[in-house]
Amino acid sequence: MTVKLMLSLAVVVGFSSCSKNSSSKNASSATGWKINDKKGGFQFNTNYKKQQAAPGTVLVEGGTFTMGKVQDDVMHDWNNTPSQQHVQSFYMDETEVTNAMYAEYLYWTKTVFPPTEENYKNIYDGVLPDTLVWRNRLGYAEIYTNNYLRHPAYAYYPVVGVNWIQASEFAKWRTDRVNEANLEKEGYLKRDAKINDISAESTFSTETYINTPAKAFGGNEEIVLKGKNGRAKAGKAGSDGVAKEATNVYATRSSGIISPEYRLPTEAEWEYAAASNVGNREYNLYQGQKKYPWAGSYTRSGKRKVKGDQLANFKQGKGDYGGIAGWSDDGADITNVVKSYPPNDFGLYDMAGNVSEWVADVYRPMVDDEANDFNYYRGNIYTKNKIGEDGTVELVTTATIAYDTLANGKIVARNFPGQIAQVPIDEKETYLRQNFSTSDNRDYRDGDRQSTRYFDFGSEEETDPSKDKKRMYDSPVHNVSVDSLDNMVRRYDTSNKRTTLINNDVRVFKGGSWRDRAYWLDPAQRRYFPQDMSTDYIGFRCAMSSVGPKSTKKTARN
Repeated sequence: MTVKLMLSLAVVVGFSSCSKNSSSKNASSATGWKINDKKGGFQFNTNYKKQQAAPGTVLVEGGTFTMGKVQDDVMHDWNNTPSQQHVQSFYMDETEVTNAMYAEYLYWTKTVFPPTEENYKNIYDGVLPDTLVWRNRLGYAEIYTNNYLRHPAYAYYPVVGVNWIQASEFAKWRTDRVNEANLEKEGYLKRDAKINDISAESTFSTETYINTPAKAFGGNEEIVLKGKNGRAKAGKAGSDGVAKEATNVYATRSSGIISPEYRLPTEAEWEYAAASNVGNREYNLYQGQKKYPWAGSYTRSGKRKVKGDQLANFKQGKGDYGGIAGWSDDGADITNVVKSYPPNDFGLYDMAGNVSEWVADVYRPMVDDEANDFNYYRGNIYTKNKIGEDGTVELVTTATIAYDTLANGKIVARNFPGQIAQVPIDEKETYLRQNFSTSDNRDYRDGDRQSTRYFDFGSEEETDPSKDKKRMYDSPVHNVSVDSLDNMVRRYDTSNKRTTLINNDVRVFKGGSWRDRAYWLDPAQRRYFPQDMSTDYIGFRCAMSSVGPKSTKKTARN
């Protein structure tokens, strides 16, 4: 009996020891090997706690909501019928991107890619907002044309005149600048290199650093440090007398230092964040659906202290953009300083009024909730890193910058030196997959071969994309080319048979602006505009996906 007892205790102690070791932060629960050993081996951030809010953003806790209109469909377009969707938690700019924020982008671009140099002249022009959007044939607006973007009086007003492509590029630039600062702070990049050592041949790209860190900043080892503060040491010499190269010396995704990318929010994210129905929540139910980003059915405040104040700036009526002198309805003629009006229940400002905002989605009259009801988004174009002849990723150089000529003749850079060149995915990634089969998914289930009303499998027109007689969306096809004398030739589509403006290059914009009536302040309203054009009433804000748990605080689950 005593022997059995001793054996039982030995087994229990053994299991306890095993359990204790497997749960240790410094030992692998898969192999028992040591993690983060100074001698090398597997490295991982075992002390990571939670994602920190990126500069300018607030957390929007995800959840389910009814996406679509709650008001009468007075336009009779039926383009946003209600559907149940679920949005993952994400971060979002608490304000629209301001002139001051965009001016920093312009300064950086002009400094790194001087427009006086022939090779870069189109880069700076490509990111400049169109200040002529303020002009009107029968209105005087030169004060805004000349001052709105640059004058400090408008520094914290939302930037306008930015097309969808420019907004997307700003988000990419912002990602690199934030991660560049993060890595410098943690000692992986030389201090102040982002200011003193930056040039067209020596720039930082987040994806380049992750994939091939030794090539970041043009491969300058004095800037891209090995180990924190450059303290990595080579290993001891082997039997051949050669010292081993230091390993695990660069930050990686598993370090937890590098932030996810800034991007434009999807339409579902934007509408969910704007509606902020969490303010109507009681236990696990929403008590009705909001008409505006704030509670109630009116555009004026009901609070005693500010009773009657407008909660956003918008067009009150014909010829009335802000009331009479000395008794201003919303305190603005055009746009207004961000944070001039109360935030919604997520802490987001100006989700109605000020400017409408670009979102990531390609426009379609329908939101296909039958295909997906989780993080819905139409616009995926999947690419992969281009691999060079040496078997490593190929970087864009000053000689290989690619430019696109937009339908309106504007030239914009598609990529920048220091970034990894991208190519479409091919059969290597798509063969026998169930979840995607092509690189470009903008037409999926609404315009592709299988879904088009002209679907005729195997016909000559169906297999020849150059034939343009039968398209799902018969939008105008404008063309810009360069002749033999290097002159730009613009060919405007004058066909009177076009029936729609919808194509894969029109994007959704959301929210009412300073030019809109109250009807458009409803978060569910959706409109579209060509992605390469801009206006004086469309701006944008950025979003960032949340990694890890749905919520950073304990919430009720029953």
